[in-house]
Amino acid sequence: MQPRTAPRHSASPVDQGWLLGVASSSLGGQEEPAPNHDSSANSTDDSTKSQTAGTAPANRILIVDGHCYAYRAFFAIRSLVSPQGQATNAIYGFIRMLAKIQSLVRPSHIIVVWDGGLARERMDLLPQYKAQRVAMPADLEAQLDQIVQYLRAANISSWMKEGCEADDYIACLTVRSVQKGWSVVIASSDKDFMQLAGPQVKLLNPHDKSQTPGDSGQVKRKTGVEPGQIVDWLSLIGDSVDNIPGVPGIGPKTATDLLRQFGSVEELYRRLGEVSSQRLRASLEESRDLVRRNQQMVRLKDDLSCELPLEEMRARPGDGEGLRRLFSGWGFKKLLAELEQTQGAFPEMPGGRNA
Repeated sequence: MQPRTAPRHSASPVDQGWLLGVASSSLGGQEEPAPNHDSSANSTDDSTKSQTAGTAPANRILIVDGHCYAYRAFFAIRSLVSPQGQATNAIYGFIRMLAKIQSLVRPSHIIVVWDGGLARERMDLLPQYKAQRVAMPADLEAQLDQIVQYLRAANISSWMKEGCEADDYIACLTVRSVQKGWSVVIASSDKDFMQLAGPQVKLLNPHDKSQTPGDSGQVKRKTGVEPGQIVDWLSLIGDSVDNIPGVPGIGPKTATDLLRQFGSVEELYRRLGEVSSQRLRASLEESRDLVRRNQQMVRLKDDLSCELPLEEMRARPGDGEGLRRLFSGWGFKKLLAELEQTQGAFPEMPGGRNA
């Protein structure tokens, strides 16, 4: 079962992946669908201003988990339609959230990465991997291609490859960027990315109200272990979100205590006799193969072939005319007004149900 539907595209393939451009003239301020929507989607930050308010750092890449933010946008704003009556809530919310992230991070490079399905290696190890996830809502699925159209017009690089999980490609890009001496901000709620946190890599979780990118110190405060121990930590406790079972009787606190005492799963099993609880020793012994398998499930595959040159992800202005056509068709009056401030006057847009 594929838990997430990948957006379709008409761009030319790049080694079976796809490239849509780079960087943003994403625009803040938009229709105000309701007073009680998620603040991350309703921010009044003007990202057009943020693009010129300061100089972007020389080498800071923002990597965005596309499906994470599309889902969040869809559920943050439940009623917004185009003049033709088609749902646009996820499109609008995604644009607003992306604008807010860019204003916060001020990246020199940016890319949105989408899931292309489930990795065959993980499915072979655990056939029920992510099998419990419900299908994507039809109204959200219908908007994914239009979000990709926005990214193309905004000159923001966007990538998806069939059979490649977004997490793995994000890990690949992160490693490549760090090797070049760049700093990295990963925007996602996926806890697997905690294994990547470090001096050059920060994590921006949309559920964190502080909206402050977290470093390895935040990972340790949250879990009690270092980023380098996250794979072992998750291998012991499992991951209900991905349908990966953990060791019976071991929760986050116990896993943290074990890793603080032994340092790693390898050392834990080498010195298993030192575990004081007989029940816990027995559970660990019976779960030896499960833990080894979980390590392979949880560890991100950062050795993939990263087909896109990092320089292709450099931030640059969007296509004003292309954005105008999209915003007009979707009925986004305030985005059109803000675009007008930077691109010149446009003809009056047609009326519609959210006009």
